[in-house]
Amino acid sequence: MLRRLYDWTMDLAARPYAMWALFAVAFIESSFFPIPPDVLIIPMVLANRPAWLRIALVATLGSVLGGLFGYWIGAALMDSVGQHILAAYGKEADYAALSARFDEWGVWAVLIAGLTPFPFKVITIFSGAVHLNLVVFVLAAIAARATRFFIVAWLLWRYGAPIRDFIEKRLGLIFTLFLVGLIGGFYLVKYL
Repeated sequence: MLRRLYDWTMDLAARPYAMWALFAVAFIESSFFPIPPDVLIIPMVLANRPAWLRIALVATLGSVLGGLFGYWIGAALMDSVGQHILAAYGKEADYAALSARFDEWGVWAVLIAGLTPFPFKVITIFSGAVHLNLVVFVLAAIAARATRFFIVAWLLWRYGAPIRDFIEKRLGLIFTLFLVGLIGGFYLVKYL
């Protein structure tokens, strides 16, 4: 099923309405869709390299707005459905403790999920469920998604098709390692 969704998404990149499709995919990927917008960004930039800035901007806007929708899903469903599920499993106290920690570290979770292959939708929904400060959420989402999409689009603009395999296979790992190093550095400065 994921392969069919991937192929369908790739086919969208060749359509005249590809920018709208990119916006839609970026929007729904931030709240429930399993395929990241990168699968549209890559062929779109390769097909029209001078449009790389516009393509990255459309992906960023769609993703951040979709993240707000995911935030709303978390806020609305947690109050109506989520609390009953937690009560049934006796996990209300665990959730309260996690929510308190997320208030302090939530910005990092949004940044990490926004930059890495970790499903961004999980953090957008959870951010809404624990009522992470909305301004903090939006600013972190903009920073993370813009960084990711503009770097991918710029690499494709600058190096063209030869960089495609690197982006598809290794860029997520590089972002992940960078964030581990960054967080590790903050930890060392704070505790050593």
